[in-house]
Amino acid sequence: MAETGTMMKFEKGPIMDVHSIGGVPGNKTALLTIPIVASAGLYIPKTSSRAITSPAGTADVVEVISPVDFSPEKLKEIVNTTGGCLAWSGVLNLSPADEKIVEVERRLHLDPEPIILASVLSKKYAMGAEFVLIDIPMGEGTKINTWESARKLASNFTELGSSLGMHVEVAVTYGGQPIGNAVGPALEVREALMALEKKQSGSLTEKAIGLAGILLELGRKAEVGKGKIMAREILESGKALEKFRDIIDAQGGQSDIKPDEIPIGKFSEAILSEDSGYITKVDNGTIIKVAKILGAPFDKGAGLLLNYKVGDRVEKDDVIVELYADSKERLLSAKKFLDFNKIFQTEGMILKRFPGLKVI
Repeated sequence: MAETGTMMKFEKGPIMDVHSIGGVPGNKTALLTIPIVASAGLYIPKTSSRAITSPAGTADVVEVISPVDFSPEKLKEIVNTTGGCLAWSGVLNLSPADEKIVEVERRLHLDPEPIILASVLSKKYAMGAEFVLIDIPMGEGTKINTWESARKLASNFTELGSSLGMHVEVAVTYGGQPIGNAVGPALEVREALMALEKKQSGSLTEKAIGLAGILLELGRKAEVGKGKIMAREILESGKALEKFRDIIDAQGGQSDIKPDEIPIGKFSEAILSEDSGYITKVDNGTIIKVAKILGAPFDKGAGLLLNYKVGDRVEKDDVIVELYADSKERLLSAKKFLDFNKIFQTEGMILKRFPGLKVI
């Protein structure tokens, strides 16, 4: 698959890469991980596909503020200048057969494991990656929901990577609820920028520095077990934000844009809590469906903002979710869908009432 398309070769190295198999909403960690790793002097040419089953892929998110389609020559120039990139793989002709397969998968809303393996590693091989970190989100509503499945897929990734001459490691990450609070291209890039500016922390920041830490250790920039500490220091020092802006500038994007300057859906709706209690579950599947009904990823401003996560206390009539869309019709459809499907489950909440047959 790789050798029938473009095979990238970089003069400098080692070449690092990171890829999430997806399945969990709001997984915009690459926008933090790539600049953290590049700030340490490693080369990490990150390419990704557009969303297959999720509301937004990395390319969909970055495209809100920057071009993502480059020729191989331009991509090399960006990486040689900044140490990294955040680009779309489609236009590079990496693993051309995979692009055709992805189009079928997107329409059928499928992403089977054998295709995941071939898709991811053929593109990493074509990019000349030497060290690859695979993120496997695990949890209810994701592609992988058991440890047994995660171990099997991790083993397949490491073995197949080794046969291609790459050092592949796998990080199984928590995927039981969205990463961060934003779902949808524009909302996600706003949240990523806020995290880079240290105006917001939480699951997005923790996951990003965890993945970056492993890459720093693989690239021998940090001792084993100390990569996460180094990654956090780079983020908190402002170097990651500076590098992110350098990469976006080299790609011809809006490198100086502020989070509140990024346009989001002009139509919005607040969803109120029906009960008081603690959040015990967040339904990934419902979130993905709602985001797509709202128009994500094709309508960049469409998506959801979750004001609560698992473990948070919510009171009746609190605004638990904010919906955004570029059309009133899509917003209305999403609201109607949520009349019968719930994103949050609260402790003690009645899940469903079935009326009796006898009239009383």
